[in-house]
Amino acid sequence: MLRFLVRRTLGALVILLFISAFTYFLFFAIPHDPALLSCGKNCTPENIKLIHKNLGLDEPIPVQYYHYMVGIFAGRDFAAGPCPAPCLGYSFATSDPVWPTLLDRLPTTISLTLGGAIVFLLVGVGAGMVAAWKRGTLTDKVFSSASLVLSSMQIYFIGPIVLALLVYNNQIFDQPKYVPFSENPVDWFNGLLIPWCVLSIIFTANYTRMARSTLVEQLQEEHVRTARAKGMSSSYVFFRYAWRGSLIPIITILGIDLGSLFGGAMITEQTFALAGLGRLAVESVTKTDLPMLMGVMLFSAALIVLFNIIVDAAYAFIDPRVRLA
Repeated sequence: MLRFLVRRTLGALVILLFISAFTYFLFFAIPHDPALLSCGKNCTPENIKLIHKNLGLDEPIPVQYYHYMVGIFAGRDFAAGPCPAPCLGYSFATSDPVWPTLLDRLPTTISLTLGGAIVFLLVGVGAGMVAAWKRGTLTDKVFSSASLVLSSMQIYFIGPIVLALLVYNNQIFDQPKYVPFSENPVDWFNGLLIPWCVLSIIFTANYTRMARSTLVEQLQEEHVRTARAKGMSSSYVFFRYAWRGSLIPIITILGIDLGSLFGGAMITEQTFALAGLGRLAVESVTKTDLPMLMGVMLFSAALIVLFNIIVDAAYAFIDPRVRLA
């Protein structure tokens, strides 16, 4: 297990290095001077030259990238002052340090992700289990058809409709917003309830179909049929053997989804005006703000890789047939 984790960690570092290099050099392929963002309206060639020097933009691009990567682990000195590790630079648009900005936006994204994950896991996996249990019946057909319809919908379409019906027109709920859980748990729950439900719609459909298909497949396995032949009850066989065996594909996609959502649910945060990492990424792309965009990209990629490592390590605990070489 230790060798496996070390090998996967080293591979993850190589992947993150490739992502950082690709993003960094791709940004400089855009015909745009990032110093103009910090210069303002009354900009002169002398001011642009000074900004280039202060931000290190007067050096060759490979040298800039080297200093950027070194700053993540050892810190970096700018004209405005020292930037302690992990230093991801300063925003070209707002001059704010990137790392503290990411930490400030992270609680909103975590709250949105965890709440939405609980909803789509409970509803999606539960519906898939019922559909597999009632395979071939009307219940199975209704759940399967509903999952197909919901999976074809998009958040940017459902979100405004839900806001219009439940918030603006009928005023059943308040405008979605993020309130820290430590300040007011009730307002925290009420402010994120609609985003949770809307976010979970598409994911619920995917998990319903995945849970149903894997459970139906597991129910046809020889060990399940053997357990039934020994006289075990259907419910015991279903939960003790079939359900456990179906967890691996579900946890696989869960790890990918959680890593992506923790990195920022862009469309959901943009739709409901939640100041999370996803909305920060959209703002950074709009403003061509390299340091902030790089920070979000690296943070998101690191979370996706981390969750994939956790999922792979969890396989051996879920299914005894899985062995890590």
